[in-house]
Amino acid sequence: MRHMGQGSLLAYMIPSSNRCRPRFLPAWRRAMTRVRQSLQRTGGELRFGPVKTDGSERAVALPLSLVDVLRGHRALQRTEREAAGDRWREHGLLFTTKIGTPIEPRNINRHFDQLCERAGVRRIRVHDLRHSCATLLYDQGVPLERIQDVLGHSSPTVTKSIYVEATRRVQQDAVDRLGFLFDA
Repeated sequence: MRHMGQGSLLAYMIPSSNRCRPRFLPAWRRAMTRVRQSLQRTGGELRFGPVKTDGSERAVALPLSLVDVLRGHRALQRTEREAAGDRWREHGLLFTTKIGTPIEPRNINRHFDQLCERAGVRRIRVHDLRHSCATLLYDQGVPLERIQDVLGHSSPTVTKSIYVEATRRVQQDAVDRLGFLFDA
């Protein structure tokens, strides 16, 4: 789900709660869900609001392996709900605190910083994962138009200019195609 923005992830509602059930498409074996809202801190409080642009509200395909991970997460959340008892605050969210309340975006950032440090990699923003997603898809030969759809951009130009970073492998593949010019 790294192609979704942090605010969209934190505001992601459990499908039965937002009247959008994940459906499995046998032809493509993909699970689909919808991005409909965002969670942001404004005016000193957490607020649900619309996604950034009309294009940001979209259907998103999920890899089946992620669906399995999310099912495991839901099972853990049910356990947390039982443990919290009367303290649980139902918001219909997929990602919550241990008592059901929305997760503070700053806490996600802090936790992500710790993960970067533990992994021994340079610190990046959670939002940078969208760039990584776009670049990895591009490296795998996914057309810019499809990457645009995944990220919810208005045009492939936006995707290419802001998100896709040409990697050495892609650059090498490109120049290797000119190798025939130097064959003896």
